[in-house]
Amino acid sequence: MKYIKSLLLIFCLSTGFAYGQAGPKSLRLFIIGNSFSQNASAYLPNFAKEKGVELTIGRAELGGHTLAQHWGYVEAAEANPEDPKGKPYKGKSLRMLLSEGTWDVVTIQQASYYSADLESYSPYAKKLYDYIKKLQPNVEILIHQTWAYRSDALKFGRIAPGQLAKNHTEMWERSRAAYHTIAKQLSISILPVGDAFNTVASDKVFGYKKDADFDYTNPVNPNLPNQANSLNMGYSWKNDKMAFDANHANEAGRYLGSLIWYAVLFKESPLKLEYVPNKVPAEFAAYLKTVADKTIKNLNTNK
Repeated sequence: MKYIKSLLLIFCLSTGFAYGQAGPKSLRLFIIGNSFSQNASAYLPNFAKEKGVELTIGRAELGGHTLAQHWGYVEAAEANPEDPKGKPYKGKSLRMLLSEGTWDVVTIQQASYYSADLESYSPYAKKLYDYIKKLQPNVEILIHQTWAYRSDALKFGRIAPGQLAKNHTEMWERSRAAYHTIAKQLSISILPVGDAFNTVASDKVFGYKKDADFDYTNPVNPNLPNQANSLNMGYSWKNDKMAFDANHANEAGRYLGSLIWYAVLFKESPLKLEYVPNKVPAEFAAYLKTVADKTIKNLNTNK
């Protein structure tokens, strides 16, 4: 039995997440990102409450923002602390927010549209990393691996200037490679949400499949296509027009992302979490927990 426990501990340590060890009882988390980081961390407070741990979240999130844009605000604020251009976060600069106490973890990410373009990360990821460490020397910095757009998206993210990914798979592969490259350069760990999303998308049973019987050309309100097992917002009716969002996470996607974030931050298997959002079917939720658990265990393989 001791031998088996030792092997389990070695395996967990090799993946960077020792489930067998107690995680923190309190955590101060600061997120630098956009709507995708908001999506992926949506249910962290619910999980923390369930487990009786204290979680404080600080946010520097602006819709659609890239690493370059966040760094641009830093440069403006450092050049002139009174410049409004450097204080886009509800009237505060990144320096002001990061200086509000001691943070345990800070996360960064690239905007999803540019996530598959490795060149778009440089030099901004490194500049932000150095800036964060200057203000919070002991903080752990993680990079949030965002997800590829749904398979039926009208277009996918950029893989190079003037060139878009051809499909979901190429966007995921290129963005995954980019995130791992930057993580290696900075010697930081990854929140592998994009991998978890891709596992679900490519699953023969649980993966989303476009409804071939729906009339997308002449939709009739309030009818919508079958979007079972989608992790993305997809089709909806707004002001008597059918809207389409293949990018942002729906409740199931937010749940999956939050499972990954909680497991990484608190070093606990997502299989132990009981909370499930009302709009996520129980069977699908159970499957998503297994995906999250497997994704984290496989984090350091097939890089």
